[in-house]
Amino acid sequence: MSPNARTALIMAGLVAFMAGLAAASPPLYRTFCSLTGFGGTPLRAEKAPGPVAGQVSVRFDANTHPGLPWRFEPEQNTIEVRPGAQTKIFYRAQNLSARAWTGQAAYNVSPDQAGKYFKKIQCFCFTEQTLKAGEKVDMPVVFFVDPKIKQDPDTKDIDQITLSYTFYPAG
Repeated sequence: MSPNARTALIMAGLVAFMAGLAAASPPLYRTFCSLTGFGGTPLRAEKAPGPVAGQVSVRFDANTHPGLPWRFEPEQNTIEVRPGAQTKIFYRAQNLSARAWTGQAAYNVSPDQAGKYFKKIQCFCFTEQTLKAGEKVDMPVVFFVDPKIKQDPDTKDIDQITLSYTFYPAG
C-alpha cells in the first residue's frame, strides 16, 4: 500500500470515528445529565424522604415548539413546598389541530445548581404524549426537593426553583 493510500485510509477512518462520536454525543450527554443532575436536569426518585422544616418556592414554566400545534401551560404558576415533601402538580395540554400529534417534553431546572436536588417520582416527560385532534389532558408531575439542598454551600440560599418544560414534535 502506498503512503498516500495509507494516509487516505487513516483519514477516512478518522472522519468515520468523528461522525460516529458526533452522532452519539447527544444521547450520551442526556444520560450523563440525567444521572448527575448536571445542567439543571432533575433526577428521578422512587419516593420522597418526608418533609423537613423550611420552604422553597417552585415556579412552573411551559413552552411549545412552533412546529407542535398545542397549547401547553401549568395549572398553577408557583407553589411553596417543604423540602422532602412529595408534591403533585399538573400541566395542561391541548391539541389545537384537526389531527393527532405526538410530542415529547424536554425539561430543566434553574438555577442549574438546584437540578441535583429536584427529584421527580412521576412525570409525563418520561414518555412521548399523543393527543387526538382537539384533545385536552391534565398531565401530573410528582416531585420533591431534596432536603440536602439546604446543606450544600452552593444551594443553601436558593429560595426559588423554576421547573421548565418545552414540548417538541416527536419523531
